[in-house]
Amino acid sequence: MIDPALADAGLGDAEDDDFDAVESPDSQLPDHRYLDRELSWLAFNQRVLELAEDPTLPELERANFLAIFASNLDEFFMVRVAGLKRRIMTGLAVPTNIGRSPVDALADISREAHALQLRHAAAWTNLVRPALADSGIEITEWSDLTDEERSALSDYFGAQVFPVLMPLAVDPAHPFPYISGLSLNLAIRIRNARTGRQEFARLKVPPMLPRFVEVPSTGEIKRFLRLEELIANHLGDLFPGMEVLDHHAFRLTRNEDVEIEEDESENLIQALEAELLRRRFGPPIRLEITDDMDDVTMDLLVRELDITDLEVYRLPGPLDLRGLFDLSRIDRPDLRYPPHLPTTAVAFQPAGSSNRADIFKAIRKSDVLVHHPYESFTTSVQAFLEQAARDPHVLAIKQTLYRTSGDSPVVQALIDAAEAGKQVLALVEVKARFDEANNIVWARKLEKAGVHVVYGLVGLKTHCKLALVIREEDGLLRHYSHVGTGNYNPKTSRIYEDFGLFTADAQVGKDLTRLFNELSGYAIEKKFKRLLVAPLHLRKGLIRLIDAERRNAEAGVPAHIRIKVNSMVDEEIIDALYRASAAGVKVDVWVRGICSLRTDLEGISDNITVRSILGRYLEHSRIFAFENGGDPQVYIGSADMMHRNLDRRVEALVRVTDPAHLKELTAFFDLAMDDGTSSWHLGADGVWERHAVNADGRPLVDLQDKTMGMIQRRRRARAVR
Repeated sequence: MIDPALADAGLGDAEDDDFDAVESPDSQLPDHRYLDRELSWLAFNQRVLELAEDPTLPELERANFLAIFASNLDEFFMVRVAGLKRRIMTGLAVPTNIGRSPVDALADISREAHALQLRHAAAWTNLVRPALADSGIEITEWSDLTDEERSALSDYFGAQVFPVLMPLAVDPAHPFPYISGLSLNLAIRIRNARTGRQEFARLKVPPMLPRFVEVPSTGEIKRFLRLEELIANHLGDLFPGMEVLDHHAFRLTRNEDVEIEEDESENLIQALEAELLRRRFGPPIRLEITDDMDDVTMDLLVRELDITDLEVYRLPGPLDLRGLFDLSRIDRPDLRYPPHLPTTAVAFQPAGSSNRADIFKAIRKSDVLVHHPYESFTTSVQAFLEQAARDPHVLAIKQTLYRTSGDSPVVQALIDAAEAGKQVLALVEVKARFDEANNIVWARKLEKAGVHVVYGLVGLKTHCKLALVIREEDGLLRHYSHVGTGNYNPKTSRIYEDFGLFTADAQVGKDLTRLFNELSGYAIEKKFKRLLVAPLHLRKGLIRLIDAERRNAEAGVPAHIRIKVNSMVDEEIIDALYRASAAGVKVDVWVRGICSLRTDLEGISDNITVRSILGRYLEHSRIFAFENGGDPQVYIGSADMMHRNLDRRVEALVRVTDPAHLKELTAFFDLAMDDGTSSWHLGADGVWERHAVNADGRPLVDLQDKTMGMIQRRRRARAVR
């Protein structure tokens, strides 16, 4: 049975009044039906930390997860905590999603974040550092070095470190210096030998130098000394004639979220550049200090930085474990995950003796679904754009760019196409958080090459992942489309799990043409056939699909909802899932990060299962699958279930129609939800429990390893044929 409501399914044929008429049956949903989004994010980062604590993982990968945890937490403070502080300072005390005041929410965050940072420090000191040492990689102390080793490192300090250091004194003639966000610093107390007067100085640890300095050695064991410890043991060189009394590390986090007020006439690039400059001077929101810092030094920092006690994090050293990313340069493949080599998607494998596949011919034959990083970005997305750039029959290329790199072959392909005389449109989202400055640089590079660069709609971020190629064939124009779940970034494509759909379907081509016209011009297009587009249609379309499953369940027809996202926060979507669950619909949610959906509401969430999977790859794809009485409706795309995605971003989901692709997506999802697969289960009170071994203590299936194996076998089967 197919619900009649799915004839439109919110895809745009209905008039606005019809579309707004999403059914909302009366439900007695409790007030406490959401989990706190900020604490849920901290729970996500705890799952990252649990990977670092796992002794079965390779040692350098564990160190990498410690660095990821630290980097994640920095961003959380710079954006989420900063946002709560901004609400308080401006008097806009908007409550959180569970009704907590910003002041109370900050107290909750401080409590949980303090506990997590202490656990993070302990994981390094007690677990990962000893494990690395057992494997021949020692992070040593100055006191453990021999005289010969100290002499060699002193030479390195004098030649490579000392010239770039800039000690800054604090006295009546030298005001307290500006402390840049996320910089690692030494607070130094010194005494003037002549006057006996005590002074204070601040020394920034140079971020451009390696955080871990290798100790010269001829043995098999590699030894490293932290840069700040090397500096600390040469402070006498920086303050000759002074007595160094004490020194302590500290680190400041500032509000670095960008706030851009757009209007119709504003030059967005200029406004953004000005805001990026202001970002450097954002207000402090967290002060990390070592647990041995004396009260005199701490009081000085708190007073001068205008920090509250709640915002001081006293931690056992070392601070800023993002520096562990530096260990990735160590050549020890035995301490890493076994290599996964991406394969070329079967449809894009060269035929016969050819070294290069005809991408357009493959897409004309049938839709192609690619799964990164298991299947190569280079031989699919990149090859698609490069072939379009050099093909004389291609007339135009249109593409969205959210995050990529300036040296990206994707950007180069667009430049090559423009220089070859093709019409090229690049819709660049210069407001992509923390990539703004980078995006400005290569946006201007594209403009200089003749690419038509536009920056989207006022007030909306363009987050959708779309590429459209217009090709002349036998006097007619054919549309070749790509709709993805991930960015057009060849670097992140190696570690982000994403899907992309290539199709020559005329309807998808028309949908993308209309959408690009809306994004680059003044057209307001509301009719899409195979796309669900935010902010106008997406939430309503998904709620229609969810409600259709609920009605099918009430009619005794099998009903099933599967949703894979990075974040599940939107209250309307969550309430629709609760209603579906209460009606008997099996609801499976696979979420990587934040989840405000509860699984412990008796009579409401009984049929909801929530899983999370973290591993070597960052699970990034979004999948929305609905049983629809035996005629599955499945979408992939860029949107998470968050207010910003559904209300303040341009997002797009595309409906997948090929039966083989539907089977592949369903099987992938079912593997993730299987009790035999390693994952975290969301339980009562928002607590996540890791399930990594079975009752006999044997490891459960690793979804990412299993998926790579399945895709490689698929390629080998093709080769045999």
